[in-house]
Amino acid sequence: MEHNYQVRYASSPQDVKSYNTTRLREEFLVNDLMEPDAIKLVYTHYDRYIVGSAVPTTSPLKLESIAPLKAEFFLERRELGIINVGGSGNVLVDGENFKLSYKEALYVGRENKEIVFSSDDASNPAKFYLNSTPAHKKFPIKKISQSDAETVELGSVETANARTIRKLIVNSIVETCQVQMGMTELKTGSVWNTMPAHVHDRRMEVYFYFEVPEDQSVCHFMGEPTETRHIWMQNNQAVISPPWSIHSGSGTSNYIFIWGMAGENLDYGDMDHCKINELR
Repeated sequence: MEHNYQVRYASSPQDVKSYNTTRLREEFLVNDLMEPDAIKLVYTHYDRYIVGSAVPTTSPLKLESIAPLKAEFFLERRELGIINVGGSGNVLVDGENFKLSYKEALYVGRENKEIVFSSDDASNPAKFYLNSTPAHKKFPIKKISQSDAETVELGSVETANARTIRKLIVNSIVETCQVQMGMTELKTGSVWNTMPAHVHDRRMEVYFYFEVPEDQSVCHFMGEPTETRHIWMQNNQAVISPPWSIHSGSGTSNYIFIWGMAGENLDYGDMDHCKINELR
């Protein structure tokens, strides 16, 4: 099958200051993920990161290479992180099957040739969220369940940012070259994520928002700490965050988001914090 993909180029922080709402959304918002019976991919020139989705219903979906990779197969020189945000499904990797339930993750290293996605129930399909980065070395495939995750409780109800962070594909759990992924779940009554905000000039990041109620939204904040912008987002949308940008959000309801990162290092704590009262 031929995949639907887009290419996004990197933007200077000086240029972004002049973007209007439409241009900002065109450059950074990924708004057509989780389409049934399709694999959707966005290839960004920020660390050559790929964000995408695969939603198989009645027939399996095979992950093929795309033109920008100039590769015989998708993972010829790449690694892949997968998190299922839908019904139960399967990922077949070179003939070995991995069953993924809701919120379970799978890391697939480079040089694996055939990746096939399928759902157990077409009426409640698996929704595989995909992140991929270049890889210099092959590491073993590993499934990560919620119980395997490194869990951290942060924030408080008083500051409306009480949240549970589950680190799924990070170097304390699974060996990777670059890709890191995890999940942050806001508790009832809390709406702020990643606040206080931070930047990490050594790494770019992508946020994928899900479990956002149909009539609610999340306002995602980005930009330099003293020159912020915002993008209103709905369920099953992702946003690309450049290394020079903050990445924070506030919802009209609680929600869940998946964060994915790649770049210079694998140090989760490598971040430059921004004081709340100094944001502009």
